Formats: sequence, structure tokens, C-alpha cells
Amino acid sequence: MADAFYVSLGDERYAATEHTSGPWAPGAQHFGPPSALLVRGLERLEAPHPSLLARVTVDILGPAPVAELAQRSWVERPGRSVELLQSELSAGGKLVARATAWRIATGDTSAIATDAGPLLPSADAGTETAFPDDWSGGYLNAVEWRAVRGGISAPGPAAVWGRQRVPLVDGEEPTGLQRLFAIADSGNGVSHFLPGREWLFINSELTVHLRRVPEGEWIGLDAVSLVGPHGVGTATSTLHDGSGPVGTGAQALLIRPRQAEGG
Repeated sequence: MADAFYVSLGDERYAATEHTSGPWAPGAQHFGPPSALLVRGLERLEAPHPSLLARVTVDILGPAPVAELAQRSWVERPGRSVELLQSELSAGGKLVARATAWRIATGDTSAIATDAGPLLPSADAGTETAFPDDWSGGYLNAVEWRAVRGGISAPGPAAVWGRQRVPLVDGEEPTGLQRLFAIADSGNGVSHFLPGREWLFINSELTVHLRRVPEGEWIGLDAVSLVGPHGVGTATSTLHDGSGPVGTGAQALLIRPRQAEGG
């Protein structure tokens, strides 16, 4: 197995390795690596001016198998100041995920920049966090996790740092945004409070709003999950690098007892 989430096969095709496998279903990827791969496709679209991906929404259209993926990326709506971008991933000819993004031309607003909020304790101050006994999968072990408040194995809100142990694509150094999206899809897992043997709490999408590109290898998630009375919930995260918050993440959650999975 290659020491990366994906091996490039050329022509925008990628072989997923076992490092991408998630805890929910055998042979299915955790959606952190596919989200990062979608962002990589968006970043590779030529920009006519310095710009930033200000909002990215990843819609999960089906399970992503630990198998070959094909990608297609394009500029949906060009513009001088604001552009709409899209990227898609398919497996076996079936679409499994789509990302849409607003790319905004950058300028100098350092003189009026607002305080981003309190810092998390550093990853160096955190402790390695364990997973619930019924969680498994290559992705969980392909990321180094350190908790600074709560923990992945403990129910409820939590603040953790994550750092990839392997590159996104074999032979490439991940960008700051790729590192962020590889971790951001874990908000619901980090802040879970329902036992996984009894409940599904899976996300249908991930939306991230950004103010700047994160720096460094560690990405922080300060996350909380909330559940409404009708089987729908949300997981929201403040996303950090070592200098402070860089943006926010949100996931729409399907909440269902496992005995009702076939419904």
C-alpha cells in the first residue's frame, strides 16, 4: 500500500489506498480525504488574479469506495472579483461527491482585520486521544490526533488537533487548504455524543467558510454536535491553525437508530 491517501494514475484518476477507509462501512472512504481531493482539484483551476477559496461546500452523493476515483473540475461562472468553481468525483461511472466553491479576489485589508477569536491550546499541549471501541479504519490511524478539551472517545463537544501522517497524493506536499479539508469532515466524529453501535450520525455535506489559508501541519477542530427532534442535526466547528481561527465548518447530520437503517 502506498504511503498516501491516493496514488495518481494520470488523466485525473486516483487510486484510493486503505488509508482512506472510514469507520462506518467496510470498503467505504472517510470523507476527509475525498473532500481534500476535491479542494485540490479546485486549487488547480487557473485563477486570473490572486484569490482565495472563501466558501466550499462538499455534497456527499453516495459512498466513496476504496477504489479508483475519476475527477473533473471546472469554472462554472468566471468573474473579475468572484468566481464559482466546481469539482466532481466519480467511481465506476457513478458520481459520489461534488464540491462547489466561491473564489474571491484578494486585497489588503490587514489594517481593518478583526480579531479572529481565542486561541486553542497548542497541539504540543494536547494528549493523544483514543477512539471508541467500535470505530476502525485506516483514516483514523493515518491522522495523528491530540485532544486539548474533551476527546474523541468521550461523548460531547471537544477540541482536538489533527495532523496527517501521510500525504494526500503520493509524492506531493499537501497545501494548507488540503490539510484543512482532510480534517474538517471529522467535526461530527470529534463531537459525537451518541453510541455508534446504536445510532447513525452521518453527514450529507460539509460547508467551510474561510478567512485565510491555514499554515502548518496541524489543523484544530473546536466542535459541537446538536440534534433536533426530527432526526436531523448539525455539527459545527471553529477551524484553527497554530495562529488562531481561520474559518468555520458545518455539517448537516442524519440521525437515526441503527435498527431503523433499512428505512
